[in-house]
Amino acid sequence: MEHRPTSRQIPVVVLAGFLGSGKTTLLNHLLHRSGGSRIGAIVNDFGAIEIDAMAVAGALGDSTVSLGNGCLCCAVDASELDVYLERLANPGTGVDVVVIEASGLAEPQELVRMLLASEHPGIVYGGLVEVVDAAEFDDTRAKHPEIDRHLALADLVVVNKLDRAEQGGERVLGLVRSLTDPAAAVVPATYGRIDPEFLFDCRPGEERIGQLSFDDLHDLHDLHDHHDHSSDSGDGDRVHDGHLHTAYDSLSFASAPPLDPRRLMAFLDSRPEGLYRIKGYVDFGPYDPGNRYAVHAVGRFLRFYPEAWAHGEERLTQLVLIGSGIDATALRKELEACTNDAPHADEHGMWGVLRYVQGLAEGPDSGGYDRYEA
Repeated sequence: MEHRPTSRQIPVVVLAGFLGSGKTTLLNHLLHRSGGSRIGAIVNDFGAIEIDAMAVAGALGDSTVSLGNGCLCCAVDASELDVYLERLANPGTGVDVVVIEASGLAEPQELVRMLLASEHPGIVYGGLVEVVDAAEFDDTRAKHPEIDRHLALADLVVVNKLDRAEQGGERVLGLVRSLTDPAAAVVPATYGRIDPEFLFDCRPGEERIGQLSFDDLHDLHDLHDHHDHSSDSGDGDRVHDGHLHTAYDSLSFASAPPLDPRRLMAFLDSRPEGLYRIKGYVDFGPYDPGNRYAVHAVGRFLRFYPEAWAHGEERLTQLVLIGSGIDATALRKELEACTNDAPHADEHGMWGVLRYVQGLAEGPDSGGYDRYEA
């Protein structure tokens, strides 16, 4: 099906949502179920190791631009964004739609403003898709009331993880619908599985675009221009400004020696309350030489996914930890203490990890019934 407008402008969709809501899972689903349409992507990670970009790179091939270690709305302006869009909007790529997967701490209003300010003739603003974690929605809204503003701006809201929400998430669905624009679509989902056609149909009408450019975005742009942006180059990767990530720090950890599963589980079981998000890949070395383990945690929720190592792939543990008020130096030391140079594995060492692998849990106390989506 041909989705491009007759002007050959390619729609650029902003995919936003708070930490761990399921943006990368949704994007991967769209990439594998696109029905022949070609999707390009700009992936923006918060942290020096580009975990989300690694998760989608295999599906995207050369149709991806990765922007790590920061927030896109702070790192570039509209003209710089045009440079990245030029690569994907080039007719030679055959791209039908571009998706900007924002970091979980980005301000979607600012990204929309940047797209509306774009002077690239080959692209057009395609709408804002906001992903909501139904199971964590109440806590997220209590900590970050600005989520209400994000929902009001959205053209499509995906209420994700309904399988984990109480009573099937009907209350959350109703609440989200009350917070969105009447013209916006609200779509329930599990594991980020939505019809890819929603991606092409969520472009706002000209009247709504006009409202966004003058009302919703103007005040935020004024505030953004007056922020004092600064960074911390120490153990933590810190950004200070008026956006969602004001109170958040990130720690990027990489290790060539594999990790000991018992030590890592002890670390994960004792992680501080302020450590809200963990994502990345773990090498357990002799404990499972054929697989690396994708790890995802949101709050107290934890899940591992075994994935076969690619032929010739460098075997590393790569993790990004995001939290509020975390002691990055202490956390790094704890992770370093999890490394294991022993050539042989304890035969029961992986049991603690396997409790958090989907399909292997044996009871409601094992943590195995709730799948996590990145």
